[in-house]
Amino acid sequence: MTQEQISLQSNDVLMVVDIQNDFCPGGALPIPRGDEVVPVANFWIQAARSKQIPVYCSRDFHPREHPSFVEQGGDWPPHCIQETWGAEFHPDLNVPETARIVTKGVRFDKDQNSVFEETGLAHRLERDGTGRLIVLGLALDVCVRASVLDGLGAGFEVSVILDGCRAVTEESGSNTIRELEEAGANCISGG
Repeated sequence: MTQEQISLQSNDVLMVVDIQNDFCPGGALPIPRGDEVVPVANFWIQAARSKQIPVYCSRDFHPREHPSFVEQGGDWPPHCIQETWGAEFHPDLNVPETARIVTKGVRFDKDQNSVFEETGLAHRLERDGTGRLIVLGLALDVCVRASVLDGLGAGFEVSVILDGCRAVTEESGSNTIRELEEAGANCISGG
């Protein structure tokens, strides 16, 4: 992907969603080829930093008995447990010291797939005059999807860097792209 395919503006924010060890190969809930998003994310992080555009990095940060886990009646194996290797960002992801970290999935009563769900992020972005979110990360059909839909619902323009996303399944990923485009997101494939 070349930066020219999306021209970064001063009121943009780069949102890097959940590029954590447990969502990459070798993790507890690996997304197929999830680690392939790291170089793409690093490209966009560097592009954002060069234009002094804020970088936000979200992370799942679950308590040990989180309601999304199968043992608690949820859909997923235990993953991204607080203070474990699996919850850490991928070691090759160049998270800037200035990155704003959005922590989600910390509740004991429900899951929080979206970076906006009860995090106060929409308020922060509105206060800062953000116009557009540029989103990439894991997984396209779960947390990226929820975040993009909530971002659109909050009134932001949203562009999704598809080269920087991977889905749980290919079919679900294709359905998600269609859904996000129909909701008004600008889904960009590179090359």
